[in-house]
Amino acid sequence: MKFRFLLWAMGLLMAKASRKNPAFQQQLNDKNLVFQLQTLDGKVARHFIVKDMRISSKSGTVPDPAFAIAFKDAAFGFQTLQASNKQLAFMQGIQDKTIQIKGNPALVIWFQGLTKYLKPKKTA
Repeated sequence: MKFRFLLWAMGLLMAKASRKNPAFQQQLNDKNLVFQLQTLDGKVARHFIVKDMRISSKSGTVPDPAFAIAFKDAAFGFQTLQASNKQLAFMQGIQDKTIQIKGNPALVIWFQGLTKYLKPKKTA
């Protein structure tokens, strides 16, 4: 349940950033694609649509995403996406096959770059 909620929240945050954050919008320039995050068994999945410099998301999978990141299970997916060092968590997951990537790996790196814009702003 936490993983499903986290994917939903990421969709909201990316949709808001695509409307209001110029640096985030710059990352969406020239991108029209669909990607998804899911569990390996596909029971928990959300796909994200990047179109016209906006991001929206919907529950479930799509037949042919530009890339998909599949986590061994929902608990592991939640833990990985919440890790303080996401880069390291992803690399370890890919090495020990608890994370599988389908599609274009360059776009996965692009997506990881997007996530840095989703952190809440720190107030001084």
